[in-house]
Amino acid sequence: MKGAGYRVGWGCARFAFVMLLGVGPICAQNLPQSTEPSGQADTDARIAALDKSLQETRTELSETRAEIRQLRSLLEEMNQKMERSSSTPPSSSSQRTQTSPQPQAAEATAEPAAPPARISEDDWQVLKTEVQQQAQEKVESGSKYRVKLWGLALFNAFDVNGRVDDLDVPTLALPRFPGNAPGSLGASLRQSIVGITGFGPDLFGARTSADLQMDFFGGLPSGYGAGSSGIFRLRLARIRFDWDHTSVIGGLDTPFFSPNAPTSYMSVAVPAFAAAGNLWTWSPTIRVEHRFDTHFSQLKIEAGLLAPASYAAASSDTRQPTPGESSRQPVYAVRFSANGTHGDRPAAVGVSGIYFPQRFPEGETVSGWGGILDWRFPVLPHTELSGEFFAGKGLDSFGGVPVPNIQSQDYNEYLEMGAPALARITLLGGWSQLKFTIDSRNEFNVAVGTGGRNSSEVAQEAVLFPPLQYLSPRNEMMFVNYIFRPRSDLLFSPEYRRLRTYPINGAPASASQIGLAAAFLF
Repeated sequence: MKGAGYRVGWGCARFAFVMLLGVGPICAQNLPQSTEPSGQADTDARIAALDKSLQETRTELSETRAEIRQLRSLLEEMNQKMERSSSTPPSSSSQRTQTSPQPQAAEATAEPAAPPARISEDDWQVLKTEVQQQAQEKVESGSKYRVKLWGLALFNAFDVNGRVDDLDVPTLALPRFPGNAPGSLGASLRQSIVGITGFGPDLFGARTSADLQMDFFGGLPSGYGAGSSGIFRLRLARIRFDWDHTSVIGGLDTPFFSPNAPTSYMSVAVPAFAAAGNLWTWSPTIRVEHRFDTHFSQLKIEAGLLAPASYAAASSDTRQPTPGESSRQPVYAVRFSANGTHGDRPAAVGVSGIYFPQRFPEGETVSGWGGILDWRFPVLPHTELSGEFFAGKGLDSFGGVPVPNIQSQDYNEYLEMGAPALARITLLGGWSQLKFTIDSRNEFNVAVGTGGRNSSEVAQEAVLFPPLQYLSPRNEMMFVNYIFRPRSDLLFSPEYRRLRTYPINGAPASASQIGLAAAFLF
């Protein structure tokens, strides 16, 4: 399209130049003649020059008309292709919700004037669209390389029946007490995302790129309107080096040993099933990925180091080392996977292992470990099954199970007594989702998840450290939602969510949420 625009501009300039060549001599005849007499030879020479100029003008005009007809034909063909592409609905893809969808330009541009008389309306609309697209794609960067600004303006409205730990994104159900309200109603835009993606030069044969994602879920300020405003928060920040079969990625990233995530626009700031079977916690990571292409699938090996993990930190403005950081060793992780290469819903299955030591006060060291199985494959036409299962010890820092709520005044005692005990208790959890895609505009999702510890072992440790008696050994969640995309940059999603959280003793607490998400992708 840019080549067509260039040729149109060159053709117009050429036409104007030819007209000047032809009209100039004609106008010269109408200028006042000198009062001095001129000979017949001068008159004949002028007539011959004028005749030659007219002949050249006719030739140039003929060539220009031919080029204009050719350009019009090209523009009409491109216009038809654009109309066909705009009438075709965009395809959707299944991926983690925090890696938001493809960005779309949204910057407003000035409306061009009416089309010139010698250009058809269809040609003018094509040219106007190209001008607007050029203005939209222009994002100024501090370097000479391309940058994309994108985001997700997300509005959530919800009604909660029961008590939950977080009104915006509930992950646990809390017990009801006499006098408590039966439920609550609210709305928020704190889960909206702003992202920047940059594309850099080739370095040592690798394509370089980076992306940065932020939202407004970093806490609540004080004052009026604090409940709906939110504080800016860094979500992800990654740098990539991509060769044909190898990639190196570093930064604040999702855990590569847990690549799948449930599809929910009611849980974006904190992924769905965050405390019910989904290992999701974003951590500083550096990893290497190598791909082996075969006839049937692509085999992938990933290995990396993550920042030392720990599942508790003191509520303070100053940062103190966690047990994982006190060990002075990172988290070691590796993943092997087989990924299909055929069809629009290729199958994928992966197996991962992680290991990390933790050093507690008094010199006690407890090794954390985990094994994870993840899957994604089609089961019926338009239907996909995905999920993960994990087992291990000390995996609390990566989510998937309820974590203890420890007050700052009890934190030191917790590090000495409660934390080492919990690090020795085996964890089990996982989730699974069934996605039914009618077409690119309509999609249904049903998902269930659970995660927890052995309740009898937790009860024994609560005798030694009483704050653990409020820890929920197991948490369950399910949701069903419908996602409607009337356009590629607009979606609506009603969702029903049910939570059930088990205490050490007694009946489980339950709560439910009915919500509506409306999002604009730009």
